[in-house]
Amino acid sequence: MKWVTLVLLAALGHFQYKLWAGKGSYEDLAQIDRRVQAQLAANRVLELRNNALAAEVADLQNGRDAIEEIARTDLGYIAEGEIYYRFVKRSE
Repeated sequence: MKWVTLVLLAALGHFQYKLWAGKGSYEDLAQIDRRVQAQLAANRVLELRNNALAAEVADLQNGRDAIEEIARTDLGYIAEGEIYYRFVKRSE
């Protein structure tokens, strides 16, 4: 009868160790949950960036305003009929 008790206590100890410190334990679950939350946050940032890029692509495909804006800011485009003023500081 004593050996049955010892075997059962050893099994109980083993399972308690697995529950608290082994693979699949509470701490392991908490660590995985933290990693999942961090990945979800990174995915939200990437999703916002992708949505902004998709909106810009759609605007470039459908409208002329976006193309003109890019030409003005990046290439220095001046439309016909506009007057361009350039202010230069005097070097004294």
